Amino acid sequence: MLGLHRSSLARIASATREAWAATAAASRRRTGSPRAAQYVAMAGGRSGEEEGKNGSVPPSSDATMAGVATGGVEDAYGEDRATEDQPVTPWAVCIASGHSLLRDPRHNKGLSFTEKERDAHYLRGLLPPAVLPQELQEKRLLQNVRQLEVPLQRYMFLMDLQERNERLFYKLMIDNVEELLPVVYTPTVGEACQKYGSIFMRPQGLYISLRDKGRVLELLRNWPEKSIQVIVVTDGERILGLGDLGCQGMGIPVGKLALYTALGGVRPSAALPITIDVGTNNEELLNDEFYIGLRQRRATGQEYAELLDEFMAAVKQNYGQKALVQFEDFANHNAFTLLEKYKGTHLVFNDDIQGTAAVVLAGLIAGLKFVGGTLADHRFLFFGAGEAGTGIAELVALEMSMQSHLSPEEARKNIWLVDSKGLIVSSRKDSIQPFKKLYAHEHEPVKDLLSAIKDIKPTALIGSAGVGQSFTKEVIEAMSSINKRPIILALSNPTSKSECTAEQAYSWSQGRAIFGSGSPFDPVKYNDKLFVPAQANNAYIFPGFGLGVVISGAIRVKDDMVLAAAEGLAEQVTSEHFDKGLIYPPFSSIRKISANIAARVAAKAYDLGLASHLPRPRDLVKYAESCMYSPIYRSYR
Repeated sequence: MLGLHRSSLARIASATREAWAATAAASRRRTGSPRAAQYVAMAGGRSGEEEGKNGSVPPSSDATMAGVATGGVEDAYGEDRATEDQPVTPWAVCIASGHSLLRDPRHNKGLSFTEKERDAHYLRGLLPPAVLPQELQEKRLLQNVRQLEVPLQRYMFLMDLQERNERLFYKLMIDNVEELLPVVYTPTVGEACQKYGSIFMRPQGLYISLRDKGRVLELLRNWPEKSIQVIVVTDGERILGLGDLGCQGMGIPVGKLALYTALGGVRPSAALPITIDVGTNNEELLNDEFYIGLRQRRATGQEYAELLDEFMAAVKQNYGQKALVQFEDFANHNAFTLLEKYKGTHLVFNDDIQGTAAVVLAGLIAGLKFVGGTLADHRFLFFGAGEAGTGIAELVALEMSMQSHLSPEEARKNIWLVDSKGLIVSSRKDSIQPFKKLYAHEHEPVKDLLSAIKDIKPTALIGSAGVGQSFTKEVIEAMSSINKRPIILALSNPTSKSECTAEQAYSWSQGRAIFGSGSPFDPVKYNDKLFVPAQANNAYIFPGFGLGVVISGAIRVKDDMVLAAAEGLAEQVTSEHFDKGLIYPPFSSIRKISANIAARVAAKAYDLGLASHLPRPRDLVKYAESCMYSPIYRSYR
């Protein structure tokens, strides 16, 4: 049991019995309430008086000194007698009733507790007399959110709600996903991470630092939930397009897992956000008095690798091989290395590489229904050759090779990459990172994006470099001169890092661009036509992907499963969506989308022999929907 020695367990059991006995005695003396009998039973069946005779509880004279004679409030645990330098035991009654029930976010219903529940769970007098349905609570909260004009204030409001009333938070999210997604996640979460130390109120998730080396398994066991299905972990080195935010990157795992539940239906109790703090190279944070992480330079090399090895081993030991570990916002040099290192031994997924690739591939497949032809009939130019850019390129090449029966090498010839030094070509092979070399084609060196467009003549331009306003008017016009319907995907987050805005893409292309972005943009009216920008948000993919992995009991993630997710998203784009210029379905139906993606992913896991939940369900879509978490309040006995 949690690796404790028998002697430790015995001491804990004895102390617990003593605490229940003391509570029983105090309860009986105060009120004569039958609740005292409950405490006596939990203490092992003896009354408080009997415990006193046996010497297990302090003598009655101590109780009198503690204040029983004057007010009937016994200081059972010595809290009032202890001075500031004397430790006390933080006992907590584990029965979900009374004040503790109102402070339990998983079970709290606020004013929705019924009259019967208020009596049964000792809530009478602890709440105002009104009983409100959950729908009315939701309406009131939505009004409160809308009254807040500053996005960060909205974020803090929603995070506070999550800590107070879990089901109400998720109901609000699910019913208003298009409005609240930009608040809980990008772009607002970027600002929240930057100011995480200043707005920090209550810890969410698990913090593992270099100081905990050798004790990571112990830290995982400190987490109260033991049945974990999805872990999102970051080291904070590359948070969105904002760079190294160190320990304050925790906002990303917290936000991602909120979406896993709201959009994908993964139970909140089965989700664990983790930040691995190895320091930061951000001078501003190191000098910030409110910074919550280690104040040291970021560890690298063997020290870093050993901590990650220990973490991955501890996860597998504590939660088993079916706990999905999603790497999030690791720097390029670590992201590829970690994915490659652990994909053969652990159930791992990198959303920045694989999730981004899947959602962009889905957009390209859908976009080509406007343009015509297959992937192999077109050229694709990526501005940005980091983990996102190369991850997308590799998945596009894989889908292209499967569609057209090409070798991966032949498929890659239709894909070109531009990094900070220009077009990636064969003459640069000796000076570029290994993952870029696959796309170093024969071509004369080209220094800038505009020249690359004129030389390569791509159908689609995909931006993932995190360089705001890099898709200039000249760039969009060049794409429009080559293509009747140019595909422009400005994927970088947050909004300030977006390669161009929706309005710029539509106006500079004279309304002909098929546009998608990583951050949300408002609809654009051009020449009396309303264009609705498509948001190429990873939230289309990872919640459904994770649900598919969970319901199938998959033990590994394979590229074919990521392709299945992309195809599952693309097939849900209808002609009605095309008429509005959309290459993704609306987020209002995200739970239906996630269920379909989960079914496609689970089906592929079964086909590949990677699924452990047997037998295989006949209707995977219905099964996925039945497994989804519901935020509707439960009735209590």
